[in-house]
Amino acid sequence: MDIDKVRELTDAELAGELAKQRRHLYDLRFQLATRQLTDHSQLTQTRRTIARILTVVTERETTGAGPVPATPKVSAATRPARAAKPTAKPATRTRRSAASAAPEAATASATRSRKATGDES
Repeated sequence: MDIDKVRELTDAELAGELAKQRRHLYDLRFQLATRQLTDHSQLTQTRRTIARILTVVTERETTGAGPVPATPKVSAATRPARAAKPTAKPATRTRRSAASAAPEAATASATRSRKATGDES
């Protein structure tokens, strides 16, 4: 369904078409799961039609041409106060002893020197 055709529908027709397209998408997914679906592009087309319908519904709600949005806007004065976030603990680092770090350093330097000389055996 083209976006121009969707925009020509009334609110009641939009709701009916949305329910119809969602049911069609459900049926297509069921056919896909049972390996009966032959034209996989129908899934994409139906999802896009649903998106077009929802876009028109949202446009009408925001421009005031349709029903009022379901969630009322809450002002900062009526919003409940947020709880303060707990402070983060400072990160603690563990130091390695020189004895445990030495074998890794020796191995790393030996590897570097072998690579530099081209002796990789």
